Amino acid sequence: MKNYELMVIFTPVLSEDDFKAAQKKFVDFINENGGQVTHENPWGLRSLAYPIQKKTTGMYVVLEFSAPSDLNEKLKIQLNRDENVLRYMVTSLDKYAVEYNAKKRGALNAEPKTTEA
Repeated sequence: MKNYELMVIFTPVLSEDDFKAAQKKFVDFINENGGQVTHENPWGLRSLAYPIQKKTTGMYVVLEFSAPSDLNEKLKIQLNRDENVLRYMVTSLDKYAVEYNAKKRGALNAEPKTTEA
């Protein structure tokens, strides 16, 4: 199984519940087809670099997962069929990228240390 990162930009007209449901739809799809989602990172509403379908903002989500390579084609078909998806990008991660992402998540989750004077 290889490691991948999926970034999806959903249309900004989705409500918060619809955004979570769309996110859950793709997480469930990955899990049902032999993959395993290791990390979810919903970024929320962000500005786009250029207008897509006359929209200047989008709802971003980043999923890190491990899966067999044949899952990518099935996932791309599902992403292309969904009318709420503006853009998506699947990136293959090597062992260094996986290690870096894990360290980055650990640093973000760590408690800030206070020093006594």
